[in-house]
Amino acid sequence: MSEHEEESSQEWIAGKHPVMEALRSGREINKIWVAEQAQKNAQPMMLEAKKAGIIVQIVDKRKLDQMVDGMAHQGIVAQAAAHRYFEVDELLARAKESGELPFFLLLDEIEDPHNLGSILRTAECTGVHGVIIPKRRSASLTATVTKTSAGAVEYVPVARITNMAQTIDKLKEAGVWVAGADVGAERDVFASGMKFDMPLAIVIGNEAKGIGRLIREKCDFLIKLPMHGQLNSLNASVAAGVLMYEVLRQRIGK
Repeated sequence: MSEHEEESSQEWIAGKHPVMEALRSGREINKIWVAEQAQKNAQPMMLEAKKAGIIVQIVDKRKLDQMVDGMAHQGIVAQAAAHRYFEVDELLARAKESGELPFFLLLDEIEDPHNLGSILRTAECTGVHGVIIPKRRSASLTATVTKTSAGAVEYVPVARITNMAQTIDKLKEAGVWVAGADVGAERDVFASGMKFDMPLAIVIGNEAKGIGRLIREKCDFLIKLPMHGQLNSLNASVAAGVLMYEVLRQRIGK
């Protein structure tokens, strides 16, 4: 399966942990296949599937290899309904229901599905209420993203929008401050006085180009991570992770 899998009404989920998380989250699963050699390790998952009334078929491992075209599957593959994307209004409502300060991520054309999966994984750990991605020039919720997110994709709502600038305006109208992560920013994220204890959305830019000019201008303020190495750049998912944990650190401190 390529990293730019075709979108359809079905999705393959490969691996013991991703399949188990899909089951626990109540995701609509059509069928599960387990390799003969993996039956012992798959017992807890098979019990969950039985409770949910989902058919589990025991097959030869080679059949699974063909089904997911080379993806690591640990002898367990499921066919599920494609992920549902949320509306931005739904993300705002979920944040309000949580009773917590809203915290969102806006991904401005993150194209690598592994980066998107890693960002979703950290977002789930740090209490992000929703991730917003554009419909064009962006990784979407494919099997590669599901696998890389280690099940987090089942719990972090993702909204898919046509216009990032308009979405930023909508968040601002809802009282959310928008911070852009930009290497050219004057403000260091760890500087004294840098506060994140307000309704917040952080914009993470494209792996190579960063945040687009229009989006940068829309942000309320820009922040950067201090750089000491020779490369002067961080992987997008690592940068996003550091920022998410700094927000969490400050909020825990409160």
